[in-house]
Amino acid sequence: MIINGVSIDETFAEAFPMKATRAIITAQNEKWAMISAQAMTGFATSVIACGCEAGIERVLDPSETPDGRPGVSVLIFAMGGKGLAKQLETRAGQCVLTSPTSALFAGIDEGLQIPLGKNLRYFGDGFQSSKKIDGKRYWRVPVMDGEFLTEATTGRVDAVGGGNFLVLAESQPQALAACEAAIIEMKKMPNVIMPFPGGVVRSGSKVGSKYPALGASTNDAFCPTLKGVTKTDLSPDIESVMEIVIDGLTKEDIDNAMRVGIQAVCDLGAENGIQRISAGNYGGKLGPFHFHLQEIMA
Repeated sequence: MIINGVSIDETFAEAFPMKATRAIITAQNEKWAMISAQAMTGFATSVIACGCEAGIERVLDPSETPDGRPGVSVLIFAMGGKGLAKQLETRAGQCVLTSPTSALFAGIDEGLQIPLGKNLRYFGDGFQSSKKIDGKRYWRVPVMDGEFLTEATTGRVDAVGGGNFLVLAESQPQALAACEAAIIEMKKMPNVIMPFPGGVVRSGSKVGSKYPALGASTNDAFCPTLKGVTKTDLSPDIESVMEIVIDGLTKEDIDNAMRVGIQAVCDLGAENGIQRISAGNYGGKLGPFHFHLQEIMA
């Protein structure tokens, strides 16, 4: 398959089951809602070392938020339910409770309910108060700028993590420009995040390592500087490879995000140095969700 001069490899990306939740952060204005959201989703690129994968889903208009203020929707993914609950509570306590004018609400009603502000209320040292509205419990915690309003719980759902595709280009600037174009379009899609910095990862990995302590290591087949010393998957004219990783609430959400992202890369085309689109394929053993590139782009 070739789109605008860009070859789409006959391969698939592998992804795996995760647990996910959505939280809605509001504040006095969009600036402070975003500051809190950025703090809450920081250091959350990969479950390999961060404990979770998290990112900003989108900015919310006041008409879309529970308290009628500007807001930001964030998604958090983890390998298991206990890990997700721990990460959510820790990040909410350190990054939302602490952030001026912030409030915190559930972004998912269905699924198993996990603590959002349920335990953060104890920061109120006995001065906190609660109220139930339309079947939902809220807590008001006194803080120095007024009060922190938080919903008690949010929903936890099954999700998918690790969808991905690789952009192979003739130069580093061209690979990055293509990924930036893809991220712009992918951010318009609901229910997904691209958790790495700016949505792009340059240190794509393979499963395993020559060092027993490491479960993953550099994907040498796609490293341009290793063409002469490893079994490379790169032609001589490819000098840069970058990856976009996607987590989504459903497989279909990742399908849709990959489709618009790959199309944005192909729109730049071979005339802008884009040679191929590939994916992280580990022989089908990493995860049960397979995203076949040519099927997605058919």
